[in-house]
Amino acid sequence: MASNSPRRPRPSAPKSARGPVARAALTVLKIGIGVGLLMTLLLAVAVAISMASLPGYRELMRSPNGQMVQVRSADGAVLVSVGPSYGEWLAYDEIPQVMVDAMIAVEDRRFYHHPGVDPIGTARALVVNIQRGGSAQGGSTITQQLARNIFLTAAQNYTRKIREAILALALEQRFTKREILELYLNRVYFGGGAYGIDAAARKFYGHGANQLSLEEAAVIAGLVKAPSRYAPSSDPEKAKGRAKIVIAVMADAGRITRSEAAAADIDALRFAPQPKQNNVRYFTDWVLSELESLTDETIEPLVVTTTLMSGMQQAADRGIVAHTPAGAQGALVAMSTDGAVRAMVGGKDYVSSIYNRATSSRRPGGSAFKLFVYLAALEDGVEPDDVMIDEPVSFGNWSPRNNDRTYRGEMTVRQAFASSVNTIAVQLAQRVGYDTVADMARRFGITTKIDRQPAMALGTSDVNLLEMTSAYASVARGGVEARPYAITKVTTSRGRTLYTHEAEEPRMLVAPWVAAKMTDLLKAVVDSGTGRRAAIGREVAGKTGTTSSNRDGWFLGFTGDIAAGVWMGRDDNKVVGGLAGGRAPTAAWADFMRVATKGMPSQALQTDVELPEDGFGEPDAEVYGIYPPGSEPPVDENGVPIGDPSVVTDADTPNLGPSQPRPQGQPPAQPRLDGDFLDQILAEPQPKGSGGGSPPSDPM
Repeated sequence: MASNSPRRPRPSAPKSARGPVARAALTVLKIGIGVGLLMTLLLAVAVAISMASLPGYRELMRSPNGQMVQVRSADGAVLVSVGPSYGEWLAYDEIPQVMVDAMIAVEDRRFYHHPGVDPIGTARALVVNIQRGGSAQGGSTITQQLARNIFLTAAQNYTRKIREAILALALEQRFTKREILELYLNRVYFGGGAYGIDAAARKFYGHGANQLSLEEAAVIAGLVKAPSRYAPSSDPEKAKGRAKIVIAVMADAGRITRSEAAAADIDALRFAPQPKQNNVRYFTDWVLSELESLTDETIEPLVVTTTLMSGMQQAADRGIVAHTPAGAQGALVAMSTDGAVRAMVGGKDYVSSIYNRATSSRRPGGSAFKLFVYLAALEDGVEPDDVMIDEPVSFGNWSPRNNDRTYRGEMTVRQAFASSVNTIAVQLAQRVGYDTVADMARRFGITTKIDRQPAMALGTSDVNLLEMTSAYASVARGGVEARPYAITKVTTSRGRTLYTHEAEEPRMLVAPWVAAKMTDLLKAVVDSGTGRRAAIGREVAGKTGTTSSNRDGWFLGFTGDIAAGVWMGRDDNKVVGGLAGGRAPTAAWADFMRVATKGMPSQALQTDVELPEDGFGEPDAEVYGIYPPGSEPPVDENGVPIGDPSVVTDADTPNLGPSQPRPQGQPPAQPRLDGDFLDQILAEPQPKGSGGGSPPSDPM
C-alpha cells in the first residue's frame, strides 16, 4: 500500500568551504613560504661559504686600508702625496668606554641586538628616505660598515649591498661583538688621512685615543658620516657642530646622562695645529675630485700626472699674495690655449681657508663680462672702427652711467671697449638682443645663471674664474673651444696605465674673423685703455672688470701662449677700498705673466683674418654649413644653393633681392652667425635664465 507521507528531499552535496579567491590566496601563500624557505636556505649557504673564506682575526688586523695617491706636476715635481696614516692598535679593553658609547649611539644604536643586519633600522631608513625623496639616512650597521671597509668598495648598487649584508652576517657568526667593535674602531676612516681612532686622536688632538674625553670622542664619532666634510683639519667649526649633535644623540640613547650632556663643552675644545700646506693644494684638491671620474681603482697606489708647471704655480702664488688687498682674497687660473691648466691659486692661504675661489666661487663679472657683448656684436656685423655715441640712454626706468659720470660723444667701438664705456656696451647688447649675449656666454662655457635684463651688459651675472679664463683662452685660440683639463695620465705605482688624456675634437665657437676682431679690441685695452698695467713687453690682450662699490676686481687676458685670469674681493662681499680691475688684479696678472712667458718666443696676436676670395676655406666647411663637392646642398625658395658666396643674401644691401647675383667687384657678405645658427650646428641646448640686478659701474 502506497504511503501518502511526503518524501524527504535528498540532501545536496556539501559545497566547497573555499571559494576561488581563497584557493588562490592559499596557493600564493604556499609559494611565498616555499620561496622564503628557499631564499633562507640560499642565504644560509652564502653565509656559511663567506664564513669559511673569512681571514683570521690577526690577518684582519694586519691587512692594509686606504689608497696612496701621488700627484705630480708636468715637470715631474711631487705636488702632494695623499694616503692613509695609522696609529697604535688598541685592544678593546684599551678603548675608552666613552668612545664605544659614542660610536654605538650615533652609528648603530641596536648593535648588541641584531645579527649583523638590522631589519628595523633598515626599514626605518627606507621610510625616511622615501619621505625625504633621497638618501637622507643610511641603514648600514657597524658590522656592515666594517665589511664594506675591509672587503668591498663604496659603489652604490644592490649587488654591493647584498654582498655587504652576507659578509656582515658571516662576521657576526665568526667573531664576537667586542672583536667586531675593536676591528671597526681601529680600521674606520676618520678624515685627514687618519684610519682608526688612535690615528685620528693623534692627528686632531696630539695624543693617543686611550686619553679621549667625552667631547673629543664625540668629534671623532661624528666624522664617520662624512670624513672630508667634518674633519677638524678641513673645517673645525663644522666638526664641533657635528659633535654637539653626537652628544645629544648619546643622551637620547641613554649612553650618557642629561647632566653629562649639558656639562659637555664642545666650544672649548682645541685642536692640534695642522702642518703648513702649500697653496698648490687648491689645485691638487681639484685634481683629486676629478680623479674619481677617471678610474675606479681603489686599492693600488696611484700616480697622477698633471698639466701644472711648478715655476708658473710659484709665480701665481707670489702674485696673489703680493697684490691682494688686506682683508680680501685673491684667485688666479692660468692655462695654455688648448685648456691645459698651468697654475691655480684659490686663495691667499690654504691653511686658513681651503675654499677654492678659482673653481667654486661665483661672483659678478663686471666689465670682464663685456667680452660676450662685443663677441655677439662683432658676429652681428659691428666693426671695431664703427662709430657710436657715448650719451645718456635709458632702458625703461634704468639709465646706465659711466664711472666718471661724463659722456664723450662720438667714439669708435674699439675706443669704447678699451675705455670700458658702459653706455655703448648696453646699446650693443640691446642691438643684438640680451638673449643673444647670454647665448654667447653659454657657447663659451659659462654655466652659471645669466641675467637677461639690460644691466647684464655691465656684468651683473655671477661667473666663475675658471670658466671665464677658459672663455678668454678660446678667443686666444682663434674662436676654438679651450676646455680646461688638469690630468694627463693616471698610472698605478707599478706602471700600469689607467687613463691617458686625449684631446677632444675641437669645437669652433665663433668664426676666426670674429675672434681676431675681438682680439683687436682686447689688445686696445692694454695698449691704450684700462688695462695698461698689463703691459709686459710683448703683445697682450685682456679686459678689466670692477663691480659696484669696488666689491670685485677682475683681469683676464692672454698672450700668444698663455691665458690667465685674476679675481680679487672679500668672501663676505663687502667693499674693498681702492679695488679696481685695472689696479691690483692687473698688477698680479702682469707679475705672473712675466715669469710664465719667460723664455717663450714672443708671438704676434692675430687681429686681422681676411676671408678667402671664394668664401670660406675648406677646413671650416663643416662648421659654417658649406657642403663638400659631390653632396647636395639645400636650396632656398628660388632654387639657389644656400651658402653660395656668389649670391648676396644681406638684407642691408640696397636694391638687391635675396637671390640676385653679386655685382662685379663687391666682396662677399660676411656671415651672420647668430646664436640659433651655431647652437643648431653644435647641437648643444642653450639653457635659459632670467633675473635682474643693479648695474655695476665699471670703467676698469
